[in-house]
Amino acid sequence: MTHSPMQHALREVREIFSRPIAQMILCAVVLLLAVSGPFGTLDAIPFGPRLAYWAITVPLTFAVGVIASAFIFALLRGQNSPWPARVAAPFATAIMVVLTVSMINWLAFGVPLQPMHMGPVVLTAAVIAFLFQHISSQPTYVQINTSEPPTILQRLDLHKRGELISMSVQDHYVEVTTTKGASLILMRLGDAMRETGDVEGLQIHRSHWAATQHIVKAERNGDKALLTLSDARVLPASRSRIKDLKDAGILPL
Repeated sequence: MTHSPMQHALREVREIFSRPIAQMILCAVVLLLAVSGPFGTLDAIPFGPRLAYWAITVPLTFAVGVIASAFIFALLRGQNSPWPARVAAPFATAIMVVLTVSMINWLAFGVPLQPMHMGPVVLTAAVIAFLFQHISSQPTYVQINTSEPPTILQRLDLHKRGELISMSVQDHYVEVTTTKGASLILMRLGDAMRETGDVEGLQIHRSHWAATQHIVKAERNGDKALLTLSDARVLPASRSRIKDLKDAGILPL
């Protein structure tokens, strides 16, 4: 499926913030900054308000930095070399973090970010960009695939038992399409859907079901939608299924 660079960036933020390691790092940084009081906050702000200041500033600047970095990487992901994104991401991150800190300072103290603090903030932004590249390259978890193949595949000839792509109603039959071909099975679509097992998919139309991982493109067509699958076929999605497609992240909200 296709996503805009901003959708990709927001998804990266949600994923990184959901990771325990990222949450622990942010909490540790907040406590460290609240205790040490850099940028003149130690003498200017009591501990309670100082802790609140950093509890807002750290996650917000990190989120903005990750969005900026992820946006650049998504925007330049078609390049032959990863270096344009790796060079541009820290600059974009620095700009957005400086603007965010200036806005927070203006709201909290009535003054923008002081020039003497620009250097440390830019350095912090570079660290954020580095952490994003490191954390986003790590797997969220290690999973051993012990799931059984979907039952529906057992109804197919052995040479047709590939990855499940879609199922569509054809008169009284269901056309089951896999990465190894298509077969017609005499059964109802509802019964076929109950035999997909652990394969993630959606009923996109009263006559069509599609495996989520094989939806490579989604676009609106009036109040309906058209989904392009990994085998280049295009299936229609009915108006009543648009909400399900949005909830699954296949169509933009």
